[in-house]
Amino acid sequence: MDFWSRVSRIILRNRYLILIFIAAFTAFLVSQMKYMRFSYTEANLLPENHEVNIQYNQFLDIFGEEGNLILLGVKDSTLFTPEKFNAWNDLAKSFDSIDGIDFTVSIADVKKLKVDRKKRKFTLEPLYKTIPNTRKEVYSVKKQLFENLPFYDNLLYNKETGTIQTAIYIDKKIVNTPKRKTFVFDQLVPKISEFEKINNLDVRVSGMPYIRTLNSQNIVDEISLFVGGALLITALIFFFFFRSFRATFITLLVVTVGVIWAFGFIGWLGYEITILTALIPPLIIVIGVPNAVFLINKYQQEIKKHGQQAKALQRVITKIGNATLMTNITTASGFATFVFVKSQLLREFGILASLNIISIFILALLIIPIIYSFMAPPKPKHLNHLERKWMENVVNWMEKMVREQRIAVYITTVIVIILGIIGLYQIRVSGSLIEDMPKGKAFYKDIKFFEREFGGIMPLEILVDTKKEKGVMKLSTLKRIEKINETIETFPELSKPVSITNLVKYSKQAYYKGNPKYYQLPTNQEQSYIFAYTKNSDGNANMLKNFVDSTGRYARITTFMKDIGTDKMDDIQERLQQVIDKRFPSERYQVSMTGKALVFLKGTNYLISNLVFSLSLAIVLISLFMAWMFRSFRMILISIIPNMLPLLITAGLMGFFDIPIKPSTILVFSIAFGISVDDTIHFLAKYRQELIANNWKIRKSVYAALRETGVSMFYTSIVLFFGFLVFTVSSFGGTIALGGLVSITLLFAMVSNLLLLPSLLLTFENKIANKKVFKEPSIKIIPREEEDGK
Repeated sequence: MDFWSRVSRIILRNRYLILIFIAAFTAFLVSQMKYMRFSYTEANLLPENHEVNIQYNQFLDIFGEEGNLILLGVKDSTLFTPEKFNAWNDLAKSFDSIDGIDFTVSIADVKKLKVDRKKRKFTLEPLYKTIPNTRKEVYSVKKQLFENLPFYDNLLYNKETGTIQTAIYIDKKIVNTPKRKTFVFDQLVPKISEFEKINNLDVRVSGMPYIRTLNSQNIVDEISLFVGGALLITALIFFFFFRSFRATFITLLVVTVGVIWAFGFIGWLGYEITILTALIPPLIIVIGVPNAVFLINKYQQEIKKHGQQAKALQRVITKIGNATLMTNITTASGFATFVFVKSQLLREFGILASLNIISIFILALLIIPIIYSFMAPPKPKHLNHLERKWMENVVNWMEKMVREQRIAVYITTVIVIILGIIGLYQIRVSGSLIEDMPKGKAFYKDIKFFEREFGGIMPLEILVDTKKEKGVMKLSTLKRIEKINETIETFPELSKPVSITNLVKYSKQAYYKGNPKYYQLPTNQEQSYIFAYTKNSDGNANMLKNFVDSTGRYARITTFMKDIGTDKMDDIQERLQQVIDKRFPSERYQVSMTGKALVFLKGTNYLISNLVFSLSLAIVLISLFMAWMFRSFRMILISIIPNMLPLLITAGLMGFFDIPIKPSTILVFSIAFGISVDDTIHFLAKYRQELIANNWKIRKSVYAALRETGVSMFYTSIVLFFGFLVFTVSSFGGTIALGGLVSITLLFAMVSNLLLLPSLLLTFENKIANKKVFKEPSIKIIPREEEDGK
């Protein structure tokens, strides 16, 4: 008795025990769901020991979390009426008392730097002492702010457009915890909504903590949409093909348990729900249904052949078990290649996806035969789909193309390859943090508002290490920092920078009685007495800590980036680096560029280099499977070509339709390759069986294999096409692109496997039509009795 016969006997004899075990393990995984955590940080695509990560962590150690700022903005001239102006400042103050808020900065908090000649120090005075009650008083405050205090330009106001903004600094300890979500949804959003309603003002909200919170919530909301959509679409298509409520119910039961296991594994392994791991439950539905198609199709064919239920169920396991195991292993290996990537985000995705794919195979193999064993055999009407006329026409057309139009198939293939290569060279890379975010949502429009008014919301930090204590406050260092600031101001993609030089320039302005024309760095002569005043001042210490560390060794320059891709960012970084290299001698200074946005951009580039590695690994692994199964090098080449072609088409489409390579679309290639090879395995397994049955007559075997496997391949490809198409209802650009591209790739893969693969087998029949080339496979993909033509 061979292995699969023993497996079928064990499954059917212990069906109660197996069902109890599945139920118990499912209950255990349900209990693990409570440990699922939602991601409160940006996806770190780089390994921990990467130079960019090391620099970023060094910055965090010195200055703390930099993404802790929420911005409120209003562009409305009616704000400068007493009621609305005071209400705006009161709104900011109302956040100060909330637990988890460090402090807020609004116009009411503006302090003027004043010089005290007697005590030889600077003092801080409020912008206004009494609350303005008339329009005249409000406009007086506005005039002082806009005309006399350039230090606050681009921090609290935009001089050109009259836009005002308030800054809310969240406690750095809670920025990456669930408390951030509580603050945004329970405090921030209700207070702003109430303020808008009362004052008839449109308040724009942004900043990384706010964006990340709303984005995370969007991911959570879409999981149920994807799971529900994938279940509905696959069930409808399944019912359309099989016309059986029973078969549809059993399939839905299998994938529902699979989805529960998927969520349970996320909790059990302690992984976070990210934009990638959120795709796994619907992915399991889409991949699980084809298993059911092959198993149920085989069961119905066997019932139709001999009408014996026990024999039919045993044959389902023995005949389909091995082929579906191999197809699931190849699909899982396409995902498992991400395990070898050093990015934690992709590694977790690879582990979860491959684990769940093998799980859904085991579930299908156990549940489908066991549940059918409790039911009466299918009625003749449930078997009618096996002889459906339109399906037969599709298979006839494919056979005709392979038989008579092989030259046309090859010409089309060559044209597609040329177009694919042209498109491939037009692909661009995008490392934008916000490009994938839902463009229809209010928070995305607010991001664009702050980009227009204040130059962006994604922080880019420059860390200056003077290599000695109090090195920052040397005038030579300040002048060097100012040169970087001037360079940053030449880039329209970056906001006005904020650094220690802004405060030093403000000090000089204060020294000269607040005259804004003196808002500049002191000369060598002015330096000594202005700095002497600074040392005696108390208020300056608090303002200094935002720009310089407590030892005076490190300084930070903060600017904010617009939503730009990797190409522009590389250009900006290069030009800034030239200024840094020229102005900061390496023996005296160490200057590094960092910040969340830059880390993400670098992460995208890192991922692309890893994509080539993971895809190559997938091809090698799957080629090894083919070699192990068929023991023929020529067969490996013939089987890999039809699966490489759809990937080239996808790459070409990405180039032509300007869909960039980014973390979300990078997955398309490995997913599509892993799934499309399944069709090849099913076809070649049946082809090998036909070769033996037909005494190594290639032509007869190819046509027989095409007729036999064509129906199941067509069914599964249609299920997969519409299943992945569910992702296009997402509001995330990357998920839409992922769904659309994988759907199209799998459709091309089906056509390629049903037309190009048989054509290649027929064209090279003399090269492969002998038993030496096509040796006995190392594993029995199709049982002996069927090979012998019984």
